[in-house]
Amino acid sequence: MKIPYNEIFAAAKRNEPQVSGFLRDLIATKSLSSQEGTVIGRIQQEMERCRFDEVTIDPMGNILGRIGKGKHVIALDAHVDTVGVGNPQNWTIDPFRGAQKDGIIYGRGACDMKGALASIVYGGKLITELGLQDDFTLYVVGSVQEEDCDGLCWQYIINEDKLRPEVVVITEPTNLAVYRGHRGRMEIEVRTKGISCHGSAPERGVNAVYLMAPIIQEIEQLNERLGGEPFLGKGTVTIAEVRSTSPSLCAVADSAAIHLDRRLAATDTLESAVREIQDLPSVKKAKAEVVVLDYAVPSWKGLTYPTKKYYPTWLLPEDHAVMKAGVKTFEGLFGEKPPVSRWVFSTNGVAVMGMHNIPCIGFGPGNEIYAHMATEQVPVEHLVKASAWYAAFPLEWVRGR
Repeated sequence: MKIPYNEIFAAAKRNEPQVSGFLRDLIATKSLSSQEGTVIGRIQQEMERCRFDEVTIDPMGNILGRIGKGKHVIALDAHVDTVGVGNPQNWTIDPFRGAQKDGIIYGRGACDMKGALASIVYGGKLITELGLQDDFTLYVVGSVQEEDCDGLCWQYIINEDKLRPEVVVITEPTNLAVYRGHRGRMEIEVRTKGISCHGSAPERGVNAVYLMAPIIQEIEQLNERLGGEPFLGKGTVTIAEVRSTSPSLCAVADSAAIHLDRRLAATDTLESAVREIQDLPSVKKAKAEVVVLDYAVPSWKGLTYPTKKYYPTWLLPEDHAVMKAGVKTFEGLFGEKPPVSRWVFSTNGVAVMGMHNIPCIGFGPGNEIYAHMATEQVPVEHLVKASAWYAAFPLEWVRGR
């Protein structure tokens, strides 16, 4: 039986007012990391209204809506948490109103990534209303704490919920292109120790900030030397924060620390990235400590699930069956070949494919350039097209098996 692409797309267009309204509700519901409980409740309401077969909230606070009970297990993932608004004066619209104008919806989370969440729920609705169930079990996942610690939610889903799909669609914004990977990242701290003394006679002590100064210069130089491969690009390292301690502001600093944002190319590993810092002459001379940081923050349900702040690179081969299914779905719905690319930032794919080797593909509404910006937005047309793609992809995947 042929996949009814035209029927799916037509039904997605009819659902435009509902998916838009749902997104506006989501934007109006604040959901910082570890504070997602209210928006999870709103998503549960919509999944039940859209006649999902089962809706569960796991002990971490992720919501999983199930459709079907077939052999092939597929998941569509969208995180429900957002970053804050920053300086409110940078916004020309209310970030929590979900304003809609000229076919665009604005507000915090519109692009990153409540637009995708609305679209995957309505992709599920298309499956139920059109009777598109096949030999698959589809999980529509609203995941938590991604903005604080990407992939932690999926570490929990795979390890503790014991859900291991054949394929996971990461629905971060791709501008309706098909994405097949991104660089990984790490959070590293470099620490120097000094000897404090009175600031009136600094020669009596050892200033930890002065020990750190040449390290800062060499890290800037290291960034220029880092390599990679053509598709995902080179690795990078930058200093995100500088701190120091002393007994008072009239004393020599007895400790200093810098926080590094290290983006990992396909050729980088945790060990190689740490070793590059440890081998810097200034680090050796200062006997500085190089530490990969830990994350251990309670979820909105109070569960703490510790992990290292190491988020591996992942890259799906261009000829992989998942890529072929994603491209074929796009062609069937829209009559043209999709662009194929990769994200600049990182996603929950760091755990799904980076740690657990479950194939991931990216497809989402909105353009990632608007993520975290005071101009955050998503076109309504993208919501419609994305929901159609999410409804059709499971059929394309199963038929190809």
